[in-house]
Amino acid sequence: MWIVFALLAALASASVVTLSKAAIKDVPPSLVFAIEAVLILGVSWGTVLFQDLLPDIAKIERKTWLVLVVAGVLTATSSLLVFRALSLGDASRVSPLTNISLVFSVTLAAVFLREKLTWQVMLGAALMAAGAILIATTKPAAKKETVSNQNGGSDSGTTIYESKPAA
Repeated sequence: MWIVFALLAALASASVVTLSKAAIKDVPPSLVFAIEAVLILGVSWGTVLFQDLLPDIAKIERKTWLVLVVAGVLTATSSLLVFRALSLGDASRVSPLTNISLVFSVTLAAVFLREKLTWQVMLGAALMAAGAILIATTKPAAKKETVSNQNGGSDSGTTIYESKPAA
């Protein structure tokens, strides 16, 4: 079942990137993040209340609080950096590069959580990193010039062909 939840999370994440990129066209990236963060707060605390987990807050140990605070700060920082990257680049190139986090996650899990790495995990992470780097560093395809009027003018007012002077 964890695979289903992981794939649904990936689909949701991809949708967030696409929608956020669309919003950033009209709104500064930090403001987009702040608005989305408020909604995240509402959904997350709504879930805690719905599952009746509020009393469990008192059971959280001091060390765990520290870990949660650091993770929260890093989550916010990561999101701000992603929003800034989206404001500067194409979503189709930014998103794969940010997903090199997979390589970092595998490495950090092996180092700090003592998770065992298999050759399949290492090969898969390397292939995903190579693919992300390939996508991110490939120049975007040139956009086709469209003709918007009968005399050959494009939307930008430039001609798409050179006319030969009459002889």
